[in-house]
Amino acid sequence: MAEPRTRLALLTPHRIEAGDADVLAAALTAACAASDVAAVILRLAPADERSLVNLVKRLAPAAQGTGAALVLACTGFPGDLVSVSARGGADGVHLDKPKDGILADLRGRLDDGRILGAGGHEQKHAAMEAGEAGVDYVMFGGLYADGIAPEAATILDRTTWWTEIFETPCIAVAHEVEEVAALAATGAEFLGLESALWMGNDADVAAIQAMVNAAGSAP
Repeated sequence: MAEPRTRLALLTPHRIEAGDADVLAAALTAACAASDVAAVILRLAPADERSLVNLVKRLAPAAQGTGAALVLACTGFPGDLVSVSARGGADGVHLDKPKDGILADLRGRLDDGRILGAGGHEQKHAAMEAGEAGVDYVMFGGLYADGIAPEAATILDRTTWWTEIFETPCIAVAHEVEEVAALAATGAEFLGLESALWMGNDADVAAIQAMVNAAGSAP
């Protein structure tokens, strides 16, 4: 039986607002057309719930139209992100560095196949706790809202450890093209791409997809 392939997950910039929607939708459409995108993590700027719902409705077709899941993140949002996700037609929610107990609570609310993801796991114990809470994936790496990101070596180490032991899927996030091949070679279910790798004039998602394919076919 063939080994499962690594698929892409696109991470948007943080603090997306209504004024960013048209440019972001165009970039999502292009990236999804050029590669095998399983999910888009949409990182919204905090706003009132109605505004967030309307923004999600504007952006959802660009991802979901190609079969990708749309997962919402909104650092600093004091409201109900599950409600925003449901009303906006998204597929689930993502939390970075979740507080104790919140994942179990959200897992109980996100039923019927809706997605719950968690990131910010520099410590192995935190990743294992997320897995035990029933998340659909754990994410290693990725910029936080303050612009800080784990070291590339840490991301590779945590991804290798996780894929060798646990069944819960993981997203291993690349910040530079040079990180793609090694992360894909771990066998991670998803390779996350920070926005610089798939947005803008210098982005070449098709080339990254080719690198992922090559890593997956290597003996």
